[in-house]
Amino acid sequence: MNRNTLRNLFAVLPLLFITSSCATRSHQSVQPMPAPTEVLEQLTRVNDYWQTQNPEPGWAFWEHAAYHTGNMEAYFVSGNQAYLDYSLRWGERNQWTGAKSNSRAEWKYSYGETDEHVLFGDWQICFQTYIDLYQITGDRQKIARALEVMEYQMATDAVDYWWWADGLYMVMPVMTKLYQVTGDEIYLEKLHEYFTYAKSIMYDEETGLFFRDAKYVYPAHKSLNGRKDFWARGDGWVFAGLAKVLADLPKDNKHRDEYIAIYQKMAATLSGAQQPGGYWTRSLLDPEHAPGHETSGTAFFTYGYLWGINNGYLDKKTYLPVVSKSWGYLTETALQENGKLGYVQPIGERAIPGQVVDADSSANFGVGAFLLAASEMYRLVKE
Repeated sequence: MNRNTLRNLFAVLPLLFITSSCATRSHQSVQPMPAPTEVLEQLTRVNDYWQTQNPEPGWAFWEHAAYHTGNMEAYFVSGNQAYLDYSLRWGERNQWTGAKSNSRAEWKYSYGETDEHVLFGDWQICFQTYIDLYQITGDRQKIARALEVMEYQMATDAVDYWWWADGLYMVMPVMTKLYQVTGDEIYLEKLHEYFTYAKSIMYDEETGLFFRDAKYVYPAHKSLNGRKDFWARGDGWVFAGLAKVLADLPKDNKHRDEYIAIYQKMAATLSGAQQPGGYWTRSLLDPEHAPGHETSGTAFFTYGYLWGINNGYLDKKTYLPVVSKSWGYLTETALQENGKLGYVQPIGERAIPGQVVDADSSANFGVGAFLLAASEMYRLVKE
């Protein structure tokens, strides 16, 4: 065994010890589950605070749209008409579109915050909520643009639309939701083609996790301690996105087993990376890279675990201890008395050493992730 091999082995051994220890601790006991009324109160406190502080819905770009995916789930479990009305006003304000260009010749899917970036997934996540609202109201106008954009995209030869991990949450559920609306199998086939490309540039077979994008693939990029640098929110987007896909994917779809296998492998790896305090650090496998609480990734993971437990894809005995700890963090540390949700890493694409994330750090997408988790926790405990 040469010197480099030994050095790499000794670098990995502490991580293996930490991961094993965390996994053991997380499976020792399950804290008592909250009462349904308690979960509903916490969900309501967070969402009412957010909507009171932000009475005017924002634009259709990803950070607002991610909030609305959570707001719709909050409506589904609570029946609170104000939540439905808030998303309806948001859709109306944005004319049921994402990026608004009507000149197809200029449509792009590179990063961009302007109207010609119609094919960029951060402008397509809004379609998830528009489709949900269509299912409630029956108003076809709400999904006309979604159908136009996605049908155009699927008619192209390109497969590299999802080149960053976040995009898997933004658009994978759009395609399964539109399949549910249209019954057209092309949505599921293109979903798999795009997902296969995303895996080819971001997926790590060893851990089952996704690098945020090709810039962060190991060993070209390393964490502070020379390890693989998996960004918590990035993998949170993927884990939650897979849960949403499995919720709408037909049981006999030929690609279903592949999605399940990746989802379950992520669940196993993530459980070992959970910190004793119930949260996940921003760099999942190197807690020292950016230590401390982080809510958005933790909330997305909590949602993904709870959905899997609730729907029979994750073993309850194995993973309930994980979510009992993460729910404890979300409601006892991240959730403030007035309803503000703290410790949300600001907009970015990686774990940043030295970045301050504290009780005052909040954001719409983090609130949306919490609402997703709270909705699934409510479904678990109300039975």
